[in-house]
Amino acid sequence: MPNLQKLSDIPTPFYQINLPDLFANLERVQTLCELSGAKALLALKCFATWGVFDAMRPFLHGTTSSSLNEVRLGSEEFGGETHAYSVAYAEHEIDDVLNYADKIIFNSFNQLNAFKDKAIAKGVPVGLRLNPQTSNSEFIIADPARPFSRLGEHDLVKIKAVLGDITGVMIHNNCENDSFEAFDNSLSNIEAKFGEVFHKLNWVSLGGGIHFVDPDYPLEKLANRLKQFSEAYGVQVYLEPGEACIHGAGQLVTTVLDTLHNGKNLAVVDASIEAHMLDLLIYRETAPLVAVNDTECNYPNVESESSTIVYGKSCLAGDIFGEYQLTNGLQIGDRLAFGNALGYTMVKKNWFNGVNMPSIVVVDKDDAGEQTVRVQREFDYSEFKSALS
Repeated sequence: MPNLQKLSDIPTPFYQINLPDLFANLERVQTLCELSGAKALLALKCFATWGVFDAMRPFLHGTTSSSLNEVRLGSEEFGGETHAYSVAYAEHEIDDVLNYADKIIFNSFNQLNAFKDKAIAKGVPVGLRLNPQTSNSEFIIADPARPFSRLGEHDLVKIKAVLGDITGVMIHNNCENDSFEAFDNSLSNIEAKFGEVFHKLNWVSLGGGIHFVDPDYPLEKLANRLKQFSEAYGVQVYLEPGEACIHGAGQLVTTVLDTLHNGKNLAVVDASIEAHMLDLLIYRETAPLVAVNDTECNYPNVESESSTIVYGKSCLAGDIFGEYQLTNGLQIGDRLAFGNALGYTMVKKNWFNGVNMPSIVVVDKDDAGEQTVRVQREFDYSEFKSALS
């Protein structure tokens, strides 16, 4: 498909990436780094749409990964610093990981002992993930410090015993944490537990999950706290923002294919939460409805006799985008845009039911302030078929 001038001309479904909104987030990330001295690495587990990496690269210091495929993508398409982490590396992939990594972080003592010599031989600095056994997470499924967690080591005596093998550590224990006070208290607890370890390191990654792009978040307080931490232990601080980089910068645009009534008004769109916004299903959340027929809106998520339930087109009975109190009823052919559709969506999209994979569309502004539209990527039957055999 050629690049089109009007979003309304592009067949749905498609993910819409709005570069001006993306830049607003990235500028805030950049400001935090400038004020604090921290370095920011894009968390590819959240967002890995490399077609816009050129636009993101000036604001960030590199990428952090969760697998061989991600560390390779970060090295090849983003550049800068490329940090490699995985819950567990296989023997057959570790050499390839080290070929792409600027730092490698092991999840456990077993992994560290198995692969540290190869990393050191290649000159790749080695780190270890620590688990402080406390966290800021509302969801047990996303809580790194949940009971019996496999994510990182916590035994201080055993950690001190391997300090000669590592140059840094990674601690990730926040999930959508929008409270500076909660972060501050958590970091103080971490310092109380691991402070003597930090003094003997060169770098500490504090992971992601800090929602500092909220306009009301006290950015300068966070910057000062990070700078204080860095100076107290003589370490380079890293952050691993994912959602913070792309929050509110994209939509999933769909079309109503059918309407029904079964006790309430129902509408079916040409996309699916299981296939295209899987986190809604995992976390039992509702998609924000941000536009109807290209008109911006903010319809409340309300369950009432007069509300409308918007369903996806898969066969899953619970394939529900949300329930909305609409001013007018929906009609076949109406276009609905669901917001915040970049983080943990595009990286999780799948071919369930063979439902059409959304295209990727990039929206920007030219020098005159006029909107520009670029169809970055389309998907077709050949990719559905080739993904299965």
